[in-house]
Amino acid sequence: MKFLKVTLALLLLASAAYAQKLPKKKELLKAMTSANAYFMNKWPDVGKPIVGKDRTRPSNIWTRGVYYEGLMALYKLDPQKSYLDYAVSWGEAHKWGLRNGITTRNGDDQCCGQTYIDLYLMDKKEERIRDIKACMDNMVNSDKKDDWSWVDALQMAMPVFAKLGVLYNDNRYYEKMYEMYLFTKNQHGDKGLYNPAEGLWWRDKDFDPPYKTPTGKNCYWSRGDGWVIAALVRVLEIMPKDAPHREEYQKTYLEMMQALAPLQRPDGYWNVSLTDEADFGGKELTGTSLFVYGMAWGMRNGLLDKKTYQPIVAKAMNAMLKECVHPNGFLGWVQGTGKEPKDGQPLSYDKQPDYEDFGLGCFLLAGTEVAKL
Repeated sequence: MKFLKVTLALLLLASAAYAQKLPKKKELLKAMTSANAYFMNKWPDVGKPIVGKDRTRPSNIWTRGVYYEGLMALYKLDPQKSYLDYAVSWGEAHKWGLRNGITTRNGDDQCCGQTYIDLYLMDKKEERIRDIKACMDNMVNSDKKDDWSWVDALQMAMPVFAKLGVLYNDNRYYEKMYEMYLFTKNQHGDKGLYNPAEGLWWRDKDFDPPYKTPTGKNCYWSRGDGWVIAALVRVLEIMPKDAPHREEYQKTYLEMMQALAPLQRPDGYWNVSLTDEADFGGKELTGTSLFVYGMAWGMRNGLLDKKTYQPIVAKAMNAMLKECVHPNGFLGWVQGTGKEPKDGQPLSYDKQPDYEDFGLGCFLLAGTEVAKL
């Protein structure tokens, strides 16, 4: 019965949105170029610390790491030398190091390694990979597996393990990643942070039942589930077809895709609190971008039905292009840093989030993947 209801909802959603077409590649590239230029012009010094609402952080923290994930995706689509130079300068400014050094186990510190490894593959200078490899090797050689107690960490760290597994043809990276992922999925919190009954993840143990939204629903944070989608997509993109445990990541990805599609709002976005529009419902770019990224990737790789998901992606991407991108490239409707729907609220077209970088990274990941369609 549940499967029938979800399938019917997907068909109705696809039918209602069918009139919309995917934006043209030229339109996407124009918007992404503008948004990225706005950011690069605002941050000419790539090593400058980021002053947030509560503290000052180095610019190799996760927020900037996510931006560079998006920039590298844009560079592959539109290989401008200035993009590559900007990324290399960032790595050099930090001596290719991690916040808190090679002994850190924090995924937020390790996110920068995704871009470091990409840049190493383009120019195999040992300093580019030395610290991130040493850090992840410390993880591999440890029995500890409970570090990822919040779902954001999956996106920050899992692709690093996958990239090293491919680079060194070493299954130990895949096995450690799987061990840690499963602990997050099945053991953190009460009985794990994933709810298979609804195909969605709680952000961390604080949102496990009995926690509920104000109207009594489970609280699934849009961007939190977006981070999981990005983690699964990036790992599936990186790993070879015969890599260990690939089927688990693909299975969970497909469950989430089926759960997310009928939750799309009529305006094309997803609520910040996914299942409760009364809990800070409304337009929001980051979670929506990550879902678009995942859906576009799934269609491109033959995992999702285009008749069902392409109208959903088109509606969301068109909405973001029309309603979020300012003429000067600034992105509106971005929820700032936090861990739940109420953080950074209220949102608006003009509101400046505490950190602009990761929102742009999410937007670039979505836009480049849609452009590939």
